[in-house]
Amino acid sequence: MLTPPAAAHALLFASGEPLEKKQLAKLLEIKESEIALVLKALTDSLQNSGVVVVETDTEVELRTAPEASIIVKKLRESELARDLGKASLETLAVIAYGTGPNGAPFGGTTRGEIDWVRGVNSSTSLRTLLMRGLIEGKEDERDKRRIRYSLTTEAFAHLGIKNASELPRARELSAAAGNIIKEESAAEAA
Repeated sequence: MLTPPAAAHALLFASGEPLEKKQLAKLLEIKESEIALVLKALTDSLQNSGVVVVETDTEVELRTAPEASIIVKKLRESELARDLGKASLETLAVIAYGTGPNGAPFGGTTRGEIDWVRGVNSSTSLRTLLMRGLIEGKEDERDKRRIRYSLTTEAFAHLGIKNASELPRARELSAAAGNIIKEESAAEAA
């Protein structure tokens, strides 16, 4: 069985993004007042590992240590030099078709929605696409805790199109998605 610091390490690593301390305490099945001790123990265990715990008053995340910046920069440069892989292209397609025919009538696509469509964690693909400037993330207007991703003009240029309406079957798929959203909204309201 994992110790609370080891379990916190696993959860923060698997998350790939900041976790609320309240949520982390709940997942660890500990009191919120104990989370500071768990994070201190985790921080101590990560000493000289190249990874650090970064926290605000309400959130916590694993990040690379500042001392690792030179080697991480080399990694990012090598990532940018490669072609987009299958996973990144799938993620780009989900975002492209999730934004609708005129750019973003649905307001973009969240990571949860992307993960649901792909059936896997898409955080690495999202990071690659963000680094290359093919997508941008904006705060979700309905839920400020989420980010909605949409295509940039760089992505349209990369795909050789002027806007999302030029995507294959864009109008057909957008209409079908719109109908599904309307049906789900009506079912929720009932």
